Amino acid sequence: MGKSESGKTSMRSIIFANYIARDTRRLGATIDVEHSHVRFLGNLVLNIWDCGGQEAFMENYFTSQRDNIFRNVEVLIYVFDVESSELEKDMHYYQTCLEAILQNSPQAKIFCLIHKMDLVQEDQREAIFREREEDLKRLSRPLECTCFRTSIWDETLYKAWSSIVYLLIPNISNLENNLKKFTEILEADEVLLFEKATFLVIAHCQVKQHHDIHRFEKISNIIKQFKLSCSKMQSNFQSMEVRNSEFAAYVEEFTNNTFVMVVVSDINIPSTALLINIKNARKYFDKIEKHDLRSGFPGE
Repeated sequence: MGKSESGKTSMRSIIFANYIARDTRRLGATIDVEHSHVRFLGNLVLNIWDCGGQEAFMENYFTSQRDNIFRNVEVLIYVFDVESSELEKDMHYYQTCLEAILQNSPQAKIFCLIHKMDLVQEDQREAIFREREEDLKRLSRPLECTCFRTSIWDETLYKAWSSIVYLLIPNISNLENNLKKFTEILEADEVLLFEKATFLVIAHCQVKQHHDIHRFEKISNIIKQFKLSCSKMQSNFQSMEVRNSEFAAYVEEFTNNTFVMVVVSDINIPSTALLINIKNARKYFDKIEKHDLRSGFPGE
C-alpha cells in the first residue's frame, strides 16, 4: 500500500515480472486493487494485492472494503515516496492502515519502504532515512515495523524484498541448517541460495567475514540483470564461474527452483571436484524444497 505514484507497481514488476528499471516508465497507474498470484520456489504461492493509491481508493479501503482488504494479511508493505509533498497525509493513511491491521490481522508483519532514495543527495540519504524510520517506528506502536530505504535503480530493492520473502518461507531453519552442513563439506567461505525466478536470496551460510554487508543484494541485482540479458538473446543462463588470485565463485543451477552460489578462498580446490559436490547435493536439497518448504505456506 501507499500513495499514488509512490512506486509500488514498479518495484513489484522488477522483482516478480522481470522488468528492468527503465521499462517501468511505461506502467500505468493501478486502478483499485490488482491481485497477483506469484509462484515462488515452485509450488509456493504469494498472493500479492497491489492497492492503487489515489485518494478515492484509499478512503474506500478503510470503509466499505476494510474487512476484505485487511483480513488474513500476512505482511503489510507500505511504500513512502521520500520526496512526497504530503508527508502528513501519508502518515495519516499509514496509521489508518495500522488500525485496520490491528483489528483484522494483528499478527501481520509490517514493512515500510522509504522509496525513490536515488532522488536524494547521497550525503543526505542516511540522515533522512533515519529520521523517517524513527517517526514510523513511533507511529506504529504497539505494532512493530521494519524499515528499508529503496530505489529501483540499485540493489536496495533486493535487500528489502529478500528480507520480506524470507519471513514467509515455512521451515526455513531446516533449510539453513542443511546449507550450513553443505558449506562445511565444500570447505567454502560462503554459500548463498537464490530463488530461481526472482533471484532473491532465501538462505545463506557465511564462514569467513566479508567487509561488504550489501554484497547479497548486489549479486542478486547483477546476476538477474545478466540473466535477463541472456533471455533477450534467446539464451538460458545456467552457470557462471568467476576466479582471481584470491577467490573463486561459482553460480550454478541447483534445484528446480533455486540457484546456488559457492565462494571459496582456497583456489587450489579443483573446479571439477566442487561442481561434482554441488551436483550430488541437488537431489537432497530438492527433497527439502518439496517437503519442508511446501507445508504451511501462506496463500496455498
